[in-house]
Amino acid sequence: MSDPLEVSPDLYRLVFENDRVRVLEYLDRPGDSTGTHSHPDSVMVTLTGFSRRLTSGGREVEVEMPPFQARWLDAQEHSGTNIGTSETHTLFIELKEPRPDRPARGRLGPSES
Repeated sequence: MSDPLEVSPDLYRLVFENDRVRVLEYLDRPGDSTGTHSHPDSVMVTLTGFSRRLTSGGREVEVEMPPFQARWLDAQEHSGTNIGTSETHTLFIELKEPRPDRPARGRLGPSES
């Protein structure tokens, strides 16, 4: 697993951590990109609207999100690029306890459930 704090320390900041969760703040500008990194199962909260391109294992998806939304993010590895005209500002609430009863869906990007 590639930690976003190590891969892109200029874009990610640790806000809070304990033995059950880790909260990361992400802030970038148009055209900024992350290196390939991974997230465990997480909740993503958008503080601004944004447009991004996520890439993983030859797959690519474009994601557009409005501000002040909460979305589920299955555990995944990806890189991302801000393809919009505004900053991306989000919080990731990463869960440290995986759900063994639920197989990975392999979904790239956020979902509503």
